[in-house]
Amino acid sequence: MSMTFKKPKKTCRDRNCPFHGDLSLRGRVINGVVTSAKMDKTIIVERNYLNYVPKFKRYDRRYSRIPSHNPPCMNVKEGNRVRIAECRPISKTVSFVVVEKLGEK
Repeated sequence: MSMTFKKPKKTCRDRNCPFHGDLSLRGRVINGVVTSAKMDKTIIVERNYLNYVPKFKRYDRRYSRIPSHNPPCMNVKEGNRVRIAECRPISKTVSFVVVEKLGEK
């Protein structure tokens, strides 16, 4: 693991955990809010950002929803602020994993 993050207090036996398994991290690191935690070991993280529109010389608000792997040691729930990092594709849609829990909402 080239990037450094706080290791969670709990341990897990998940092979797709960057701390207790053999999943390596690379690429982007993104902060966001968990909007859905209904799937098994997968969450949806929503990221808000501003997009500049040159025609009107203004910004508009946009958001993206990123499916991410939620290792059992993190135990992230809906409404939590999290930091996710890019990894190899874990499934068809999931290419990010939760690496840090930033706080409750």
